[in-house]
Amino acid sequence: MRQLVLIVLDSAGVGAMPDAARYQDEGANTILNIARKRGYLNLPNLSRLGLGYILHDFVQGIGRDETPLGSYGIMNEKSPGKDTTTGHWELSGIILKEPFATFPNGFDRDVIEEFSRRTGRGVLGNKAASGTEIIKELGAEHMRTGKWIVYTSADSVFQIAAHEEVIPLEELYRGCQIAREICDRLNIGRVIARPFIGEVGNFKRTYNRRDFSMAPPGDTALDILSRAGIEVTGIGKIYDIFAGRGVSESVHTDGNEDGIEKTVQMIEKKRGLIFVNLVDYDMVYGHRRDVEGYARALEYFDSNLSRIMERIDNESALIITADHGCDPTFTRHTDHTRERVPLLVYSPSLKKGVFLGMRDTFADVGATVLEWFGMKEIVAGRSFLSELR
Repeated sequence: MRQLVLIVLDSAGVGAMPDAARYQDEGANTILNIARKRGYLNLPNLSRLGLGYILHDFVQGIGRDETPLGSYGIMNEKSPGKDTTTGHWELSGIILKEPFATFPNGFDRDVIEEFSRRTGRGVLGNKAASGTEIIKELGAEHMRTGKWIVYTSADSVFQIAAHEEVIPLEELYRGCQIAREICDRLNIGRVIARPFIGEVGNFKRTYNRRDFSMAPPGDTALDILSRAGIEVTGIGKIYDIFAGRGVSESVHTDGNEDGIEKTVQMIEKKRGLIFVNLVDYDMVYGHRRDVEGYARALEYFDSNLSRIMERIDNESALIITADHGCDPTFTRHTDHTRERVPLLVYSPSLKKGVFLGMRDTFADVGATVLEWFGMKEIVAGRSFLSELR
């Protein structure tokens, strides 16, 4: 049986979209700007796949290999927005016509009152904020009162922070499920559980985070594969992003390093689609505007990429991409950035060194995934598989 490994380097964008000014994101270029700020970015294995050919400028440590092992291109996002759910859904073949709702001034009073009544706890915050900053600001009061910390961002998110010793994880998750029911009618993309631990002045968020997404509005490539009996393994937050739809098995990860190890393990154990999200680029480094941390995380992935590639056989393929940007050099805000994403493809059975061009939509990935598995059903997007055979 065939296998396809789809790895999303969460937020690793490669340049501002033409409409980036609408999002105050003109000039964003996550990978390139990290390299410029730092002076270099040592990514030899991604360079061997063709990364250097899709960056707008020369980067020390990212070469343009004369004989690339992979094929490469750039993808535009056709859906409005710049959030995780929109990006992943589009990668799977769903293009949104309208963006998810956002609440830059916090949620309406009736929404907060209903959430408080149904969960039996009061609410602190209710504003747009950085997750690390709001637990610094309100963590002590939360521990004293037992009230939820509710906040949002420029994305369509209803985020709920709670100390694991004050509100048990299961109660936090139940609260998020209640919030999800409320948020469905408001067209809010994700409810996110943001548990943390530690003492006042030294709080730390944990990897017990969970995302509660809206269900996709139509069939994704994952749905189509699952109906055909082809296994879909989600690593990281894939299950959450798709509200469980189309995912046969979900593998929890504790950060990028754990996610990479579990990806290697699953390639050896599973066939079908292995869909991976490596979240630390976004959650730990991008939003916190940590250029050095982001750079080192990219270099860590690159240093392990050969382990992944050597496990890709003639019946397997590897696609590496992203879902949006989160340029850590940006000073206008700490949110995602509206960017194009890289497209890197490798398989011993496919052509090498092919420029796949500037693609119109991330959905080309979903169409290619289906063709790789011989599916005749279609999603939005245009498969690039024929260009590689």
